[in-house]
Amino acid sequence: MRIALYWAPRLDDPLHRLGSAWLGRDAETGARLPQPELRGLDITEITADARSYGLHGTLKAPFRIQTSWEEARATARAIAERTRPFTLPPLRLAEHHGFLALLESEKSAELQALADACVTQMDAHRAPLTEAEIARRNPARMTERQRAYLELWGYHYVLEEWWFHVTLSRRLTAEEHAVVRPALEAYLGDVPAQPRQVTELCLFTQAEPGAPFLIAERLPLRG
Repeated sequence: MRIALYWAPRLDDPLHRLGSAWLGRDAETGARLPQPELRGLDITEITADARSYGLHGTLKAPFRIQTSWEEARATARAIAERTRPFTLPPLRLAEHHGFLALLESEKSAELQALADACVTQMDAHRAPLTEAEIARRNPARMTERQRAYLELWGYHYVLEEWWFHVTLSRRLTAEEHAVVRPALEAYLGDVPAQPRQVTELCLFTQAEPGAPFLIAERLPLRG
């Protein structure tokens, strides 16, 4: 079993409905959803990896538990209890390292602080990376600081190296991008840019390797 701490849209946010349908799965219920059509492309294949993780923005990347579910959940709840709800900057669709993703239109100090707390305070529950897990990250392509973070925190895109993103595709070729981006922009409309409050910290679980991630609990922010 692996767990992760993610941001996910509230259930009453239209982004939850649209983003889940784009990916073809609702991470809240696990239900498969009909996806829109893409001219000449297989949207099921293009969204396969993102669908397995569910619609989310990573705060603490997935990890195996070395303590217990109850202890890890208690720490996640404590983080949520200490965090005040805050406004998420408008999101924008952009190409991000070859993927299409929703990014912040401007940096949020509150969101960065929440991500940092999740990384550092949940780490006591993380089982050390195996050699195979380290190899899959390909440390040779990382900067010196990223390699240090991988060793220290089990993931290299943390703290100063972290950025908020909601992945909506695999890496695309230029030809695929020319089809997918305008279709996705039309599909989402102005929903990403709508104002939204961050009021929950979402605890995701993966029952076994290869299984889809599901929202186990939405922890209210009460700071």
